[in-house]
Amino acid sequence: MSDVYAQPTTGADTTDMNSLARYTTLRTGGPAGRVVSGTSADEIVRAVREAGIRDEPVLILAGGSNVVIGDDGFPGTVVLVRSRGLRVVAEDTDTVTVRVEAGEPWDDLVAATVANGWSGLECLSGVPGSTGATPIQNVGAYGQEVAETITAVEAYDRVEGTTRRIAAADCGFAYRGSIFKYSDRWVVLTVDFRLARSPLSGPVRYAELARALGVEVGDRVPLAEARAAVLRLRAGKGMVLDDADPDTRSVGSFFTNPVLDQEAYGLLRERAADLGEPPSWPCPGDMVKVSAAWLIDKAGFGKGHPGPGGVAISSKHTLALTNRSGRASTADLVALARQIREGVHARFGVTLHPEPVLVNCAI
Repeated sequence: MSDVYAQPTTGADTTDMNSLARYTTLRTGGPAGRVVSGTSADEIVRAVREAGIRDEPVLILAGGSNVVIGDDGFPGTVVLVRSRGLRVVAEDTDTVTVRVEAGEPWDDLVAATVANGWSGLECLSGVPGSTGATPIQNVGAYGQEVAETITAVEAYDRVEGTTRRIAAADCGFAYRGSIFKYSDRWVVLTVDFRLARSPLSGPVRYAELARALGVEVGDRVPLAEARAAVLRLRAGKGMVLDDADPDTRSVGSFFTNPVLDQEAYGLLRERAADLGEPPSWPCPGDMVKVSAAWLIDKAGFGKGHPGPGGVAISSKHTLALTNRSGRASTADLVALARQIREGVHARFGVTLHPEPVLVNCAI
């Protein structure tokens, strides 16, 4: 896998170091007022404080894999999180707790845990981005999510001007969300994960992964086998960064799976009666999560569906919107996202919500 951080390509503006297209996996986004790097927690905090003294808006940017930045860019200071490293801070016979710097490439961390025989993150292999971004989004894939293993998040509080360690119970973890998402208050500096000492994966929960491994849902497999299978599945969907594959110029899944109450789910089933049963999963509180990919496809937006300016739905997965040409604008991407959202709502009465953070743009 290539490095987590977006780097200039032929399709990106390589002459302007403040062009934010350089620092996002979409390769879109206008200029920043100023770009600075922080290679340690102290440097990151100092950069944020200095921008505050100048009364400048601040954007924290790490891997750039879950953010869509408008064509007008960002008028203030962009702080690039480039801290690296992990260390064991607690351990016993059955578990180990590792503290990871926010800028540590996520897949490097997962690879290290698998190599060390630490179970709990293996099904999150291949997710692009940095470790510090994972609690913000409560990243999840193939039956695992980081909220299951995070014990604490160290963050700089821009309101109080202090750094504090926030217990997992106070992070407000929810489906693809937390107290850190859509908030300018917090700057994630380190993340603590408690992992099991085991050569085997956690129980395989995701049916597609179980089929790929040739096992039953609930079975365990060697960590390395689980990681390899997840990487193969993600690569097949264009969800592993690869400069040779234009489908990876994306933010991964653009829309979250809608979570509906029973009444809304019943209405969806009525509207979809001619198409068969919508894929769904039960959620707490008598709610139902439905497949956004299925809704998009059945609303007439299949793989490869083109949009304006060289954007398109991925040829491999209907949830990913891609800058296939490498020269598209954010406005082009937003136009396609809006078309899909409105089409799904018109067909099924369900409103899709974007998964990435939108900066100076809106659907």
